[in-house]
Amino acid sequence: MACAAPSMLSANPRASPMVSLLRPCHQSIAIPKSFQGLRPNTSRPRTPRLASTPRSLKRSFVVKASSLPLVGNPAPDFEAEAVFDQEFIKVKLSEYIGKKYVILFFYPLDFTFVCPTEITAFSDRYADFEKLNTEILGVSVDSVFSHLAWVQTDRKSGGLGDLTYPLVSDVTKSISQSYGVLIPDQGIALRGLFIIDKEGVIQHSTINNLAIGQVLMKTMRTLQALQYVQENPDEVCPAGWKPGEKSMKPDPKLSKDYFAAI
Repeated sequence: MACAAPSMLSANPRASPMVSLLRPCHQSIAIPKSFQGLRPNTSRPRTPRLASTPRSLKRSFVVKASSLPLVGNPAPDFEAEAVFDQEFIKVKLSEYIGKKYVILFFYPLDFTFVCPTEITAFSDRYADFEKLNTEILGVSVDSVFSHLAWVQTDRKSGGLGDLTYPLVSDVTKSISQSYGVLIPDQGIALRGLFIIDKEGVIQHSTINNLAIGQVLMKTMRTLQALQYVQENPDEVCPAGWKPGEKSMKPDPKLSKDYFAAI
């Protein structure tokens, strides 16, 4: 089986006041017999209007999207219960605006197979993301009680152990739906990952089907490239760019400096 889901928490989860325990939830979540994913959408999508390429290098090389796609638009805000440090807390995405970047990722369900490999990988590399002023939030449709039980299960037994970031509960499925990763007929989310900048704008998204886990190093490289172009708005990052490597000027003439150097 597999896992996925999104959201945003207070600027520093360790400093966030713990919230009182939730009342027990008697509503059960049916686990599908198989993960088939979504059928292709045959409806004709609306074509988003994109801003024209900037004429001056003094302007940021960015695209302002319409309602579709999510990239280029403000991240849908949410407030939800989460588990962190084996406690129940409240997470509100908008509380990070102006403070931190956020990596919001969705996974299908607790106590499944691919999901713990993603969740623990991000936890083990949390310090590296913290150096980039970035918070991580994991989301699924499970309750906080299920999250807590999974965190309290040893990794060698398929559990998570202690995590360095919050797991958000999306039992209403509203967060998954707002980020476009919900599989309606199964009631779970695809493996969606979103990078949200300090202004609360989604700058990157990737969505995998249920059997394919996210690649942590790709996420790290994309985050580094995003931060670089935001700090250097007259430059862009070519394919495979890594910190310290040569970037490119988004100009027909000046871009030749990059191509001449490779």
